[in-house]
Amino acid sequence: MHSDNEKSQAFLRFLNVLDTLREKCPWDAKQTNESLRSNTIEEVYELTDAILDNDSNNIKKELGDVLLHIGFYSKIADEKGLFDIADVCNALTDKLIFRHPHIYGNVSADSPEEVSKNWEQIKLKEKGGNKTVLSGVPNSLPSLIKANRIQEKAANVGFDWEQPYQVWEKVKEETNEVENEIKSGNKDKLEEEFGDLMFAVINAARLYGVNPENALEKTNRKFIRRFNYLEAKAKELGKNLKEMSLAEMDEIWNEAKSLE
Repeated sequence: MHSDNEKSQAFLRFLNVLDTLREKCPWDAKQTNESLRSNTIEEVYELTDAILDNDSNNIKKELGDVLLHIGFYSKIADEKGLFDIADVCNALTDKLIFRHPHIYGNVSADSPEEVSKNWEQIKLKEKGGNKTVLSGVPNSLPSLIKANRIQEKAANVGFDWEQPYQVWEKVKEETNEVENEIKSGNKDKLEEEFGDLMFAVINAARLYGVNPENALEKTNRKFIRRFNYLEAKAKELGKNLKEMSLAEMDEIWNEAKSLE
């Protein structure tokens, strides 16, 4: 791998090229924080796709794209006299040191769980940091990820089930409430109860050490893979899915499962 000096030179080379593009390329010159924002979101999703695919070459590429955006935002701020990339790096490094007193101070933390609990307490004490336990959860996070983060943060200050198995009573309770609202026909209340049920299931996943976002995405991909097989097989047989019986589709679906 590269030496520290080579890493420094590579980062400086990137910054120099970005400076040149910002000055001489019409597209790069006109970009603003607002124009880049949606592209940044897209780049992060592309990175997560590469991670799920375990594609190291693509992870490297997508990390570069994300880094480009970090450099871009820093360059725009530098032009406005607000901050530059050095300020970004120094602020991050200072924060990492401050949030790791078990490494740089005299606090003890021998497990990831203890580190997480300390982390949340430290963030509440930081200047300009989170004012409440849940204030650091971005409003625009996708709901499933947001629910998991809310639960993690609450658990880190002790608001959690004493034993993981206890959550299943809550899941059963919420399932019963969904069934009751289906019978009542109250659509608004049914939506609320479905939300409560999903929140409880996400809680269960967290308590058993499963990342619910990753778990659901793997199931999404599995379903897509099997459904694509079903669609292709039906086409081979000269059949239209809409015209097939559920039993016929189930037979091909089970065939797809057996091939995995």
